[in-house]
Amino acid sequence: MTEVVQAAPAPPAIKLPPATRMPALIQGLGFATARRRMMRNLARRYGKVFSVHVPIYGDIVVVGDAQLARQIFTTSPDELGNIKPNLSRLFGSGSVFALDREEHRRRRRLLAPPFHGKSIKNYETIIERETLCETAKWPEGKLFPTLESMNRITLNAILRAVFGADGAELDELRRIIPPWVTLGSRLAALPMPKRNYGRLSPWGWMAEWRQNYDVIIDKLIANEQSDPNFHERTDVLALLLRSTYEDGSAMSRKDIGDELLTLLAAGHETTASTLGWAFERLCRHPEVLADLVQEVDAGGSELRHAVILEVQRVRTVIDFAPRHVFSDVYQLGEWTLPRGSSLIVNIAQIHEDPDVFPNPERFDPQRFMGSKPPAFAWIPFGGGTRRCVGAAFANMELDVVLRTVLQHFTIETTTARDERWHGRGVAYTPKSGGRIVVHRR
Repeated sequence: MTEVVQAAPAPPAIKLPPATRMPALIQGLGFATARRRMMRNLARRYGKVFSVHVPIYGDIVVVGDAQLARQIFTTSPDELGNIKPNLSRLFGSGSVFALDREEHRRRRRLLAPPFHGKSIKNYETIIERETLCETAKWPEGKLFPTLESMNRITLNAILRAVFGADGAELDELRRIIPPWVTLGSRLAALPMPKRNYGRLSPWGWMAEWRQNYDVIIDKLIANEQSDPNFHERTDVLALLLRSTYEDGSAMSRKDIGDELLTLLAAGHETTASTLGWAFERLCRHPEVLADLVQEVDAGGSELRHAVILEVQRVRTVIDFAPRHVFSDVYQLGEWTLPRGSSLIVNIAQIHEDPDVFPNPERFDPQRFMGSKPPAFAWIPFGGGTRRCVGAAFANMELDVVLRTVLQHFTIETTTARDERWHGRGVAYTPKSGGRIVVHRR
């Protein structure tokens, strides 16, 4: 008898979304300098899914559809991982940004405990004290930008939460981290040079700051481990030093340094930027501000939480969540992407989608009163297995800072035009720094 051999099924044909015909150089410049505006214009022309070509990353599929975002965020990490290259170029190969699949899962399990549940409650007092200390220097009756103050509050708060103490080493971190983060954010979208241009180049500055940082972290780890009360300490560094993987192994010294840098850098700038936007929005919406003050005085919090959610939606600080295709092909709705493809969930576009958020341009915290935000449409922290591990900490910090300011200051309202968006490379801030006028209560 003749044996019948069935041929293997042919792989599905590749089908990519429509691509812009702009020259690659123009696309790259637009992505690096005016990404949000570029994406909005392309979405108007091509719809919710389209392709761009960006230096470093190559062809990227941009997804601004909430249902497709749900699919992406619920896809197995064996199929979709982090985009290449990514922020591990700045934070180090031991950062969670550099890890995928099982390594990423194991690391997140170690990082999660300090930023959830009772651990977060331990940090509320720290944040309130830092807010009171910083705002004591605010001028009365004079227009001033809040963003610089918010950066100092959030940096000091995360430093105290991570290390649990103060001292010369933390003073040095306060000195080097802000310019490091600012420069690193701008370099993130640029190719890393193949040759060394020396210590006076931007990459040379980055390397020098990293060397200084490593020396400081070594001292802080040594001080922490020599503390007689080390096993009772609740700061993040102590928790990481005491943590072990399922097999009993611990994080390496380098991995701890890289993760702490990720927490310090990413954990303060985005929260500070959101706070700057919160003050920019509130002083332009007198009814919301009045209701918020009344609620704070009564000891409530529901509207304040809704305000925070709405600020994160309407003034999205991080506008995209990237992924990389590991599987042979990836079926994304009607599109079929080949292995090695890059894609980004366009968070800002989804947050502005009238099909999900009616009248999306309107600042309306009431849309979140009495209900939770839609899980795969309200996504300021990304989603899925790569959702920001510090999201709960960030929202708690936003709540404490906003509450404390409203308890101690009256904010003047204004009819001034909205502040423009200012791209700092990775994050978006209010162009004028979230300027307000305050009076002590």
